[in-house]
Amino acid sequence: MNTRITYFAAIITTVVLGLSSRTFSGVIPLFMAKHAGDVLWASMVYFGFRFLFIQRSLKWAVVISVLFSFAIECSQLYKEEWIIEIRNTIIGSLILGRGYLTIDLFRYVIGIMIAFWIDKLWLQRNN
Repeated sequence: MNTRITYFAAIITTVVLGLSSRTFSGVIPLFMAKHAGDVLWASMVYFGFRFLFIQRSLKWAVVISVLFSFAIECSQLYKEEWIIEIRNTIIGSLILGRGYLTIDLFRYVIGIMIAFWIDKLWLQRNN
């Protein structure tokens, strides 16, 4: 299968799983409901960078994904009215989040590492 299509499918799958973890948070284990959204968001970021920069190494994708995710989280410390209004929209909150939480940084690293291993052990092998 075309590599770019594979990464696009990984992005879509991750988005569906992430939205489902929020939608069905009352019927999945509390631990998963609490952490899955951020873990899957970071995985989607990784797959997105792999989709856009297919020639780059997997390690590059890990580093840029961590930097991007940490930057988004740290941007939540910025409290100007215009960005708060964006964050109060559904799309804005899904992309930018709503408030800084240090634990989110750990969730992002875990999500990116899961995506990296899926990529290395499964997606790379199938292409």
